Amino acid sequence: MAPGTRAHVLIVEDRPEIARLYESWLSEDYDVSVSHDGDDAVDTFDQSVDVVVLDRRLPGRPGDEVLQAIRDVSDCSVAMATAVEPDFDILEMGFDEYVVKPLTRGELIGTIERLLARDNYADSLQRYFALVAKRSVLEEHKSSAELDDDRYREFSEQIDDLEADLEHCVDRFEHRDFEALFRSLDDTEEADPILE
Repeated sequence: MAPGTRAHVLIVEDRPEIARLYESWLSEDYDVSVSHDGDDAVDTFDQSVDVVVLDRRLPGRPGDEVLQAIRDVSDCSVAMATAVEPDFDILEMGFDEYVVKPLTRGELIGTIERLLARDNYADSLQRYFALVAKRSVLEEHKSSAELDDDRYREFSEQIDDLEADLEHCVDRFEHRDFEALFRSLDDTEEADPILE
């Protein structure tokens, strides 16, 4: 998601009254789309979606299959919001959060905020490491006198600011957020191997 833009949330819920309730809770802060069945959800989903709130029991195509269809084309965050109590079958599912209905407004908004914060943190962390690598190369190949340069100072300030932002974000994380981030970073490494 680009800085300064509103996140796009896709609600996939077969009960219209629940979908409308979720939409009313979220529409003030997010761009919201709604699908009432699994087939429509797959058709509606596109790369503009940042978070999917997905029910498991859906007409047309069940939530598990919708989730797989989304994962086949995107790594956006997915929260399963369902009345189905979790069982060991969830171990094979590629969602980011699992919340059991009924949900309060605070639970739904908190879940979406956590998912967006994780995504932002992962992106910022990758950017941070890239910037630190550049700084390390310069420090290895330039003298102290050469590093006494406005461009280098501004670049170092960028790194310091990003580091402070990352620390602030980490202070708000729960244990499960860290686990999800490490999984996300591990998936990124597998998808983008470093070539020598």
